[in-house]
Amino acid sequence: MAEFDVAFIGTGANPDEPSVDGFAMAYRHAAAYEKLDDCRLVGAADIVRENAEAFAEEYDISADGVFEDYEAMLAELEPDIVSVCTPPATHADLVVGTAESGVVEAIHCEKPMALTWGGARRMARVCEERDVRLTFNHMRRFGKPFRVAKRELDAGAIGDLRRIEYSWGNFYDNGTHAVDMCNYFNDEQPATWVIAQLDYTEEDVRFGTHNENQVLACWEYENGVFGMAATGPAEAVAEGDWRLVGSDGFMDVHLTEKLAVEVFSTHSDACVEHAFEEMVPGETSTIDLAIADVVAALAEGRPSELCAANALNATEIIFAGYESARRRGRVDLPLEVDDNALESMVDDGQLSPAPSDD
Repeated sequence: MAEFDVAFIGTGANPDEPSVDGFAMAYRHAAAYEKLDDCRLVGAADIVRENAEAFAEEYDISADGVFEDYEAMLAELEPDIVSVCTPPATHADLVVGTAESGVVEAIHCEKPMALTWGGARRMARVCEERDVRLTFNHMRRFGKPFRVAKRELDAGAIGDLRRIEYSWGNFYDNGTHAVDMCNYFNDEQPATWVIAQLDYTEEDVRFGTHNENQVLACWEYENGVFGMAATGPAEAVAEGDWRLVGSDGFMDVHLTEKLAVEVFSTHSDACVEHAFEEMVPGETSTIDLAIADVVAALAEGRPSELCAANALNATEIIFAGYESARRRGRVDLPLEVDDNALESMVDDGQLSPAPSDD
């Protein structure tokens, strides 16, 4: 018997042709909810009705569950859980509006959190005030390499953690996953300061939001562990996508070129490698695991790993990095701005990226 009715805001159009204009993530969310016995898919809202209709047909949602207006959907269906799968610039208003509807118990939102730091904080604050559970789809933390790396780290394979480095993608769109993983390895410790510089000479707009071409960033956590990020051309500085440096060795976590964790200990001449196969059809995906955790946390009355507090920790580091580039200096936390410094610097002409050929 289904315990939770689930609805979707933003279905997207081409699930088989993902691009920087849209990944149609609602289809991936829906496939994960469908695997859970306690969830029933009841509604979909998209400003393009044909998109919502195609999604509803795919997941056997009745015609009465198709809407162009998300507020009308919430009022009519009163779902327990809502997945927000729209571009990041729309997240804050949609999440706040959904929470203020008074009908939902939980909202699971796509990443990154929001276009601005003020928007991210507003989402979290309103959901807390309305007693609505808010989570974000930082599903990579459920991936095999990360779970194994954390297990090895907690077992003392490289001694005490001293530094976490990542070199993958960018600092906002990919970075929300990457920084979230850094925080995961360091037990969700908050950062105390961030310093960064960036380059943005060629336009890179992903899901309607600007992303830098290159960032070099460093930050310190409250427990004295340091974080470092190198994106764009600087990715080549690291051997793994993440490197964990400890008092007795280091560990490389690979995600993009291969799936593996390599442990190098000062107490051994040999590298211990944990290798993983690519996911095969039918195997449980990280999105399956993430949404299963969201639903189980709601049913059990416990926090999810994907909770807003953890997402805010990662998002603050990202926006503080952009703010550091704007100030040309270190930014001490908590971050006391509301905007997104990268977007603001583009808007006011401090940065003038050349249009992309794409």
